[in-house]
Amino acid sequence: MDQRKYNIYFHTHTISGIIIAALLYVIFFAGSFSFFKDSISAWQKAETHGENVSADYNYLIDSLSKTYNLQGRDFDFYLLNSGQGAYINMSASKDTTISKPAPIEAKRGRRQQSGDSAYFLYYFASKKPTSYAEGYDMGEFLYRLHFLAPLNQIPIRLGTPFGYLLAGIVSFLFLFALITGLLLHWDKIKTNFFLFRPWSKWKTVWTDMHTVLGVIGFPFQLLFAVTGVILITNFVLTTPFSHFLYEGKQEQLFEDLQYNRTIEVPYSYQALDKEFDMNAYVAEWQQTWEGSRIARIHIRNFQDQNMQVVLEAKPNAEQRFAGSGFVKQNIATGEVLQSKSPVDEANYVDGVRSLIYHLHFGDFGGTPLRLVFFVLGLMGCAVIISGIMIWLVARNKNNVPLYKRRFNFWASNVFLSACLAMLPVTAFTFIMLKFLPSISQAIVYRVYFYSWLVLSIYLIALRNPSKVNLHTLILSAITCLLVPLVNGFTTGLWLWKTKQMGANGIFLIDMLFLLLGIASIIACWKVNKQAKPFQVLLGKGK
Repeated sequence: MDQRKYNIYFHTHTISGIIIAALLYVIFFAGSFSFFKDSISAWQKAETHGENVSADYNYLIDSLSKTYNLQGRDFDFYLLNSGQGAYINMSASKDTTISKPAPIEAKRGRRQQSGDSAYFLYYFASKKPTSYAEGYDMGEFLYRLHFLAPLNQIPIRLGTPFGYLLAGIVSFLFLFALITGLLLHWDKIKTNFFLFRPWSKWKTVWTDMHTVLGVIGFPFQLLFAVTGVILITNFVLTTPFSHFLYEGKQEQLFEDLQYNRTIEVPYSYQALDKEFDMNAYVAEWQQTWEGSRIARIHIRNFQDQNMQVVLEAKPNAEQRFAGSGFVKQNIATGEVLQSKSPVDEANYVDGVRSLIYHLHFGDFGGTPLRLVFFVLGLMGCAVIISGIMIWLVARNKNNVPLYKRRFNFWASNVFLSACLAMLPVTAFTFIMLKFLPSISQAIVYRVYFYSWLVLSIYLIALRNPSKVNLHTLILSAITCLLVPLVNGFTTGLWLWKTKQMGANGIFLIDMLFLLLGIASIIACWKVNKQAKPFQVLLGKGK
């Protein structure tokens, strides 16, 4: 490789990597835990029933009928992937003799609702409706943190909420860093693949870690960079197509891409002359589409002669990688108006969407694949940290002006402190969830972000990367080991009990933190025994 190309790759890789380092670490760290979103939710709620929960839709409708007149209403059920519950949107009645003429705008959950409509989260086990904020849990928090959704609170919108926009930019720059990094090490990729010298000087240690882990994890990281860009910035990617191919009708484009489904049904003002058993209806199609799961349910004109129900289904990823299905049926006549099997009739759009979703969320190989993705995600965190240290040590030279060295040190110190604090803060938040009398979105935010801020300030004040590393390892070891202990003492669900009961979600989270705690102890012992002095501001980066 000639020197000009090397310099281009080097500077592009370094600059793009430094710009996105801290945010990319947050995305990878939170994203790694997001693979166990449903298990984290089960752990927090102490749900031992696993997936053995039957969805009793009839009970839900009967409960709603005691508060609302359901005649002529539209319902949308967005079922959780775990099958434990659903987000339910209930419209105002189309019957003008029932609906309230002057709707009142009120925020419930994440949507604006009229005074006669409702939007809520419903869990089939507890049979209790709750708002999105009140039903918020740690699994949802980490999942949304991994695409920076909490930053959507910042009032900046450029076609999409600020957090999503920032996550998309980070993912895009990450592509540059990955490709230029691979090109940068291409000539020595074979000789340096297994090269790791832990007892050499610090710059060599960080360089070897960055190169080896970066090359090993390159396919995984490239996969997540590409799918992440598509998932986060789909609005930007599809806008040109909606203008040129759909004459600006973006809703039609999203419907063709199977993101939305428009269901327009006129209201007849004639009552349905038979009972509708929703449990039996869903069970019938679930049996017809064996090997798939119902993902959405749309009811139009409830209890009206023109009542229609649309079911949307997805095949189980472990059995069939791509596919989607739906059925649209008139309830009064029993006529199937439209249908598509999720198992046998996969098309091109199904293949592309499934490829992106399944590869990004790792839901097609069960728990073993999620564990592999989790480890590879944490390896990505290690690559980011080692990259920061390489950047710091390379600029810690006597020929560099002191003011530049101080700036480099403080930038790296802030980056390292904020990033490394995430593991003990995450474990601490898990512990606090078992002691707080109530949990909501606001409470999770306060516990996590305030403790993150306090610990980051403490680590920044240490002004020593070696001490920052050692202190975070000690705190990580303590808090991670406390997670299964606190869970056992507060709920009685010890590791051996959850294993015997088949509560695999709770067992998995306890075991995960137990292993992280043991790994932190081993790493702490190694660092304390072998770590060399690291005095940046004195120019002794050995």
